Amino acid sequence: MGEPSAESSFPGIGLVPRGTPAPEGVRRLRVLLVHPSKYDDDGYVLRFVRGVLPTNTLGVLAGLTREVAERGALGRVEIECRVLDELVQKIDVPSLAREHIGCRTRAVVALCGVQTNQFPRAADLARRFHAAGFQVMIGGFHVSGSIALSTKGMPPECRALADEGIALVKGEVEECWEDLLRDALHGSLRSFYDVVEPPDLASARLPSVDPELMRRFAYPRMGTIDAGRGCPFRCSFCTIIHVQGHRMRCRTAGAILDRVRRNAAQGIDYYFFTDDNFARNPEWKGVLDALADLRRREGISISFMMQVDVLAHRIPGFVAKAEEAGCTQVFVGVETMNPENLPASGKKQNRVEDYREMVAAWHAAGIACHAGYIVGFPFDTPETVREATLRLRDEIEVDQASFFMLTPLPGSRDHAEMQRRGEWMDDDLNRYDSCHPTTRHPRMTAAEWIGAFRRTWTDFYSVDGMKSILSRANARSYWGLFKNFAWYKYAFGVEDTAPMICGFLRIKDRKDRRPGFAVEPLWSHWRRRARDLRAWVRGVARLYFELQEVWLATRGRARFHAGLEGLRKRYGDARGRALRRINLLAVRTPTRAHLDAYWAQTWRKLRRGRIFRINPLALAWNAARDAKLCTAFSLSMLAGYGK
Repeated sequence: MGEPSAESSFPGIGLVPRGTPAPEGVRRLRVLLVHPSKYDDDGYVLRFVRGVLPTNTLGVLAGLTREVAERGALGRVEIECRVLDELVQKIDVPSLAREHIGCRTRAVVALCGVQTNQFPRAADLARRFHAAGFQVMIGGFHVSGSIALSTKGMPPECRALADEGIALVKGEVEECWEDLLRDALHGSLRSFYDVVEPPDLASARLPSVDPELMRRFAYPRMGTIDAGRGCPFRCSFCTIIHVQGHRMRCRTAGAILDRVRRNAAQGIDYYFFTDDNFARNPEWKGVLDALADLRRREGISISFMMQVDVLAHRIPGFVAKAEEAGCTQVFVGVETMNPENLPASGKKQNRVEDYREMVAAWHAAGIACHAGYIVGFPFDTPETVREATLRLRDEIEVDQASFFMLTPLPGSRDHAEMQRRGEWMDDDLNRYDSCHPTTRHPRMTAAEWIGAFRRTWTDFYSVDGMKSILSRANARSYWGLFKNFAWYKYAFGVEDTAPMICGFLRIKDRKDRRPGFAVEPLWSHWRRRARDLRAWVRGVARLYFELQEVWLATRGRARFHAGLEGLRKRYGDARGRALRRINLLAVRTPTRAHLDAYWAQTWRKLRRGRIFRINPLALAWNAARDAKLCTAFSLSMLAGYGK
């Protein structure tokens, strides 16, 4: 098969011209929007009982599909849309085929937002859906980026899908989604659609929130909005600039305000603005003023986090307006603490000596600062990486950090240059998740590189580290940071997974395994799962008590003393002292170290058979104090959950 043909002019990128009536006898088009997960190192699909971060792409395509249906763009055909996120939902292809393929019905599956590490799983799902009778489209950053910068034509993994009758969609589809659905309705999907011209977001439909899907996430009142796309900077490891471009395109402040107001009726009160760089959005002032006005005049109190660059705090009025609009956290691409590495990253705008000033500016507004840091630049060594991690936490004083391994993602300048030079890169795309070494490092072996990467997480989020960060946090950001610490510590400490692709309580389907991995016998699988469950319980218990210790050192003791003072003022000294004696939660707060030491001593005595040397009254007393401490901590967590 030759290179797939493509048309990219508007209007009418589709094979079937606009205005063509629906095929005779077809009354319904069912659209399944599927966001695939990825395989873990053992070949199992990453899936959880509860997710954390919803994907914006599902919301964007769901909104576009509903817009096509509302306009009646496909005639009298009824359009049904279903949204599936594999991170929190099982994708049962035979069951979906029985449900959606029928008489007078056409069904199309769109595998959307597919990143490079998700592409192997997405390709497997695409083949399954296609074999079951669905028409299938696949798009996202891997398809768009790898084709855009490929020096050897269409990459082989993409060409293989096109040869099998699966449609590849390169680019942003706001202005041609109707055409893609029309082709699907007529059973005439092309093998390749090349959307060259980026859409005008000012008139595009905003992402919609699916309440049913959000109930599968830890915080169901969260929404995502891409207020703008594109980035003016030229980071060598970035794929976004080669998919969305350097020219900044944005939605109007009025459209965003209207969407936020309507979402508020569904209880959505927190947003993640997914713009790669919100500070360079030409409409940032209008958006922030509109959100501040919404809080002030209509009493709709929302909060949000956004991604900005290291120079954003120097934009006149930007930080102050972000605070007024309800911003609680900014994600900043610090990338490295070593000035020698900056030329290799293409981050000409970053200056290490300015980081402290940047963080202080955001802190002055009560906004937490979240740093993105990359491990694996040419001048990194295990020693320099660890030193930089501690400096980032203790000297620069960022509140949170996410660490990534330098990865030459298809669609980035790094990947294109390495491909041109013929350098070795791992051929397993499943490993391109920024948590595995996929190239050779000039100063570290693969084992040293992985060790340095893992050490960044354990060093930054150590118990002492979390204590120091939360001790300097303000009341506005304390519980947000605390919950993020719980999420991050759970992800890399319990699930051994990157936080951005992690959820809560892992599910492993025995039969749904990556091709090449054997399906385990039932008994062997459940024996493995029993070991996993035991390790999970131990990990969660360890995390619980670590967080309890952090809470005690930063907020818990003060809260207890404030409660005792309230009793004294309310009931007077005499009654206050009496209530203090009988109220379990008013007993003097023990330290975590004291209780741990006592239980360790008791356990040693039990193991040595010295049971008669254990003081039963002390045992009962310490058990009560420990129960009180756990109860108080749990109640505080619940009280702070919505703050």
